[in-house]
Amino acid sequence: MPVLDVQNVEGKQISTIELADDIFNVPVKSSVLHEVVKMQLARRRAGTAAVKHRSDVRGSGRKLFRQKGTGRARRGDIKSPLLRGGGVVFGPDGRKYALKVTKKVRRLALKMALSSKLNANELMVLDRFDLDQIKTKAFVSALDTLKLDNVLIVTDNQNEQLELSSRNVPDVKVLRSEGLNVYDILKYQTLVLLEPAVKNIEGRLRA
Repeated sequence: MPVLDVQNVEGKQISTIELADDIFNVPVKSSVLHEVVKMQLARRRAGTAAVKHRSDVRGSGRKLFRQKGTGRARRGDIKSPLLRGGGVVFGPDGRKYALKVTKKVRRLALKMALSSKLNANELMVLDRFDLDQIKTKAFVSALDTLKLDNVLIVTDNQNEQLELSSRNVPDVKVLRSEGLNVYDILKYQTLVLLEPAVKNIEGRLRA
């Protein structure tokens, strides 16, 4: 069972914590991580690009002029794709890009992502990350003390001071434990877990 130091916001070790073997010490398979990340990114695509085809354009279905005798090219109705304002022939239609991945694979990928951070020494546990007020300068100062850059901070519940103080800092994201996902874990270089959030994550992945 891996043991990790628990630090405070000043970077001093205050205790240790035992991490569950079946969650933080799982063999990592890049193919499983790739599948789940691809699913997450695919679900973000709106898929709303669409055009109006001939049958969707509003207008009369009457033939513009007779077929013969005018000297002009034969024409159908005003909704023809050849005319301005007519329907589009080969334009896109709305579609869904979502991919299906089973719940079992998604849960396994989350365990693998956490394990990969632990194996790479990119996982840190803090006892708490409390700010007296909503102030970006105080948040950045705390990150400098901890020597953190490009970091994902996972909290156990809502922390308004922390969330609002960090929202304008580039390469930093604060996430609650219920929203933890594979893409964000892999995207940021360092994963910081608040000590109460560790228990939440273990409970979620064992349920």
